[in-house]
Amino acid sequence: MDLRQLNAFIAIADLRSFSAAATKTGLSQPSLSRLLKQLETDMGVVLIDRYHRPLHLTEAGSFFYDKISTILTEIDTVTSMTQRLSAPSSVLNIGFVPSVLYGLLPEIIATLKQSSPDIDVNLKDISSYQQMDALKSGEIDIGFGRFSHQDPWIQQILLRHERYVVALPKSHPLANVRKQRLIDLANNRLILYHQTHLPVSSTVTTEAMTQVSDKLSTNRINRAATHEAAPSEPITEPLLHLFAQYGISPFMTTTVSDLQVALGLVAAGEGITLVPASLQTVRTEQISYQRLVHENVTSPIYLHTLKDFVHPKIPDLLTAIYHVYEQRGITYRQQNFVSQA
Repeated sequence: MDLRQLNAFIAIADLRSFSAAATKTGLSQPSLSRLLKQLETDMGVVLIDRYHRPLHLTEAGSFFYDKISTILTEIDTVTSMTQRLSAPSSVLNIGFVPSVLYGLLPEIIATLKQSSPDIDVNLKDISSYQQMDALKSGEIDIGFGRFSHQDPWIQQILLRHERYVVALPKSHPLANVRKQRLIDLANNRLILYHQTHLPVSSTVTTEAMTQVSDKLSTNRINRAATHEAAPSEPITEPLLHLFAQYGISPFMTTTVSDLQVALGLVAAGEGITLVPASLQTVRTEQISYQRLVHENVTSPIYLHTLKDFVHPKIPDLLTAIYHVYEQRGITYRQQNFVSQA
């Protein structure tokens, strides 16, 4: 058994086609077939049922695929980290979620470049979930995200909590109410935009979740996309989770692809949404942003990097972050990443 055989098997299993796997790997179909046959012979197990189209994994093949794909991912991660340790790049590749860009990130990057003129920064718009794989592959060195992740390869620090504000059309009856309550917003169409959901461990209690789920199943009308939570399922959509903490279920929801689309619908009078306070300068001609009275309705900002490789410029980035926080009077607890290599 060798890596070529394993990678051939993974490609075939992923694509369920010898021809597609050949295109992906750059190998000929006979070569792929030979590598798979050698692997099956070495193991004494049939992994792929060749008599179905598309190809099917056998029961043993499914088990082997689940286990070996994880191992191969770890091998790729270790290889990538080893290469970066031996020759660290002078470029600091930073991943960020779009909502962070509307906040202090531009000021932080400007501060970083001012204090370290020789630094070369590359910014990449990438979701919190995708940042985990991007860190392992070396696509980014550090990521600003809105969600906590449990991953043995990743370490993270919480930078701060940012208050949510409610975004309403200027024509909305509540548009000029300075302090909003979630209960008063429940009869509106709530526009959902998060592509990453909360981990199950962060969700509401089973009793509260069941109560809200029952309301969801009986009351909600959804024109575009519906978030239906069965009584046994935790509520992991971030905005619905905020409402559920208070035992509230929005009567109507619409799910869109991203935050900008959500704000576009609000501007068009199609509903309301909640956004981090840093976005309250967007579309102000059509949208009214108002504070919420609930102090715990916040959106965290996390910083993620690898446990075993901390880019040498990351301490400079943290210094710039905390400098901006001090200049803005933002409360924070200073933390540092620890390299375990």
